[in-house]
Parts: sequence; C-alpha cells; structure tokens
Amino acid sequence: MVLDLAAKQLHDDCLGFRLARNFELGELGLVYYVMASSDRLVDALGNAERYCAINNEGVRLRICSERKLAIGFEYLNVDRPSDRHHMEFWLVTLVRICRTLTNSRLAPKQIKLRHFRPETPPDVRSHLGCDIDFGAGTDEILFPATIGALPVVGADVHLNKLLLQYADEALGKRASRRASVRSHVEDQIAQLLPHGKANTSEIARRLGMSRRTLGRALSAEEVTFSTVLETLRLALAKRYLQEKKLPVSEIAWLLGYREIGSFTHAFARWTGKTPRDFRKSNSG
Repeated sequence: MVLDLAAKQLHDDCLGFRLARNFELGELGLVYYVMASSDRLVDALGNAERYCAINNEGVRLRICSERKLAIGFEYLNVDRPSDRHHMEFWLVTLVRICRTLTNSRLAPKQIKLRHFRPETPPDVRSHLGCDIDFGAGTDEILFPATIGALPVVGADVHLNKLLLQYADEALGKRASRRASVRSHVEDQIAQLLPHGKANTSEIARRLGMSRRTLGRALSAEEVTFSTVLETLRLALAKRYLQEKKLPVSEIAWLLGYREIGSFTHAFARWTGKTPRDFRKSNSG
C-alpha cells in the first residue's frame, strides 16, 4: 500500500498514526459533512457506514450499537496484512472524528487490530487513551454503548437532509460511472469545494496523475475541467437553493466561495438571476 511504501522511505514506523493526527478532517469531504450535521454520534457513525464507499471502496465500516458501540473495519478485495499504516491512519481518524463531533475527549474501551506490533507506541497510547490489542482476530474500536447517544455539536437537521440526498445520488451513480474520468473528477470536486481547493492541480494529485494527463483524459471525453466544475457547481447551487432554510451564505461556502458576492456574480452569469431571485421564482 502507498502509506506502507512511504513509511519505509521515510523510516517512520508510525506514519499512519502521525498523519491521522494532523490533517483537517473536512478534507474527507461529503461523508464528513454528512456526519458533522447528524443529530447524535450513533447517527453520524451510521451515515459513515452507509456512505463510506464514496471515499474508499476497499475498506467498509460496520457499526454495532447494541451492548456496546463498535466500529469495525472490513476489507474488500484488499490485502489486509500488508496494509498496516493505512489501517492505523483510519483508526486514529475515526477516534478524532468521534471526539470532534461530540466536543469531548472520548477514550475507547478497547481497540483491536489484526496486524502485529510488539507494543502500543507510547505517544499513540497517550493520544488514544488506551492500549491497542495487536494480533487480534478483527479490526475494531469499542466504546461504551452510552457514547452513541451523545449529541453532535453543531448538528443541522436541514443541512443533513440535503447532504443525505446528495450522498444517496453519489453512491447510486458510483458503480455505473466508475470507469469515467469525469465521474472521478466530480467526486473529488464535491469533496474539495467547501475548502476552496477544487482546482486542477489538487484533483490531478489526488487521482495520481499530472495536470496535463488529467487534461488529456478529460479532453478524450470531450469536456474540460472548468466545464465539469461549473456544471457541478450550478447543479448543486440549484439544489441547495431549493432548501429554503439554508442561508445563501452557507450555500456559497458549500460551493467553495469565500464571499457571497462571488457566488452571486457566478450564479447570475450562469442563470441570469441572483440566487435570491432564483429561490423566489422557484418557491412553488
């Protein structure tokens, strides 16, 4: 796996752990925002289980909340024994997400990982709040069952409803459009828009190709990057504007605009109307 190769080159035996502690969680894109707008932690994790394939088709989450809150990892068509750092990355990331969503210092009751280490690195144990049971028969994070009822700080029912609709569409289209370069670009754009990073360089990097190669691949499908970006932005803008309780300022942010004026100007160029005029004319 890529992380394992990078760890060898960098001589960093804890690379996966370290990377997971420092990146911006919002970079996970749509799935993270679906989680962050959910009502309770168990709802957020249930949404992660349902939509995780949008980000990664090789690893699936399995959530159980009966006697304890268990977050399990299931590998699909991937060699699990060789994927040590990637699994450690997701382990710490999931704990970070649970803490961030509840604004609390949650500590797992137990963590199990299939691969072997002689012991839990001291800084990792300090960060997680417990030892890791290496060489176990499963990959799993266990919390007390009551943790699932914790409210998500900043939950937004209306935004969550909107994002769930988009996530359902993205999940439904993924299998049928897997071979399309445009579909891969659209997936990345949707994840990067709220961060203002939906540019050719970043998306080419994420897809493992140069800007020139990406441009040629899109050209072969008779589209350009700017066309894909604007088409997706317009479609999302119209959908968001149909949600009457979603402020225009928040829509601008979801589409990657740092100022409402920039969004208003772009929308008027696309449709001949301002966002507010479009919302009024579609109020029925």
